[in-house]
Amino acid sequence: MVRFDTSQTIGLLCAAATSLWLLASPAQAGELDVKARHIAPGSGSIHVVLYRGATGFRHEDRAFRVLEAPANSATASVRFEALPPGDYAVMVYHDANANDKLDLRFGMFPAEGWGLSNNPRVMGPPSFKASKITMDDQNKSIMIDLHY
Repeated sequence: MVRFDTSQTIGLLCAAATSLWLLASPAQAGELDVKARHIAPGSGSIHVVLYRGATGFRHEDRAFRVLEAPANSATASVRFEALPPGDYAVMVYHDANANDKLDLRFGMFPAEGWGLSNNPRVMGPPSFKASKITMDDQNKSIMIDLHY
């Protein structure tokens, strides 16, 4: 009769499961460095809003991640880490009055500095497609121009 030590068997099973998980894990995550420029230095902060996919684009409460930087110079930089592969878009705005939202005139025109990934020309509401960047396992850097 063969006897198995239960603790050794469980240890071997855990090691095997971990090895299989590592082999089957999806592509490595990447990092995205975002630099905003042409900031009118002043009060408030720079909000850098990352959207994953078109759903919820331009609605900060549905963003994938949001980072902030001081608005005290003409440029600001942030880094999004551990991003799974996929399509993203970035919106940056200068929250000059610190109310945690992009203020709009007449409900549609930005009243504070703003910009989008790929720096698209915008006539009407901006689209996810025009601002889309694709992340894979590589690190990327983008520059976004703010418009006031």
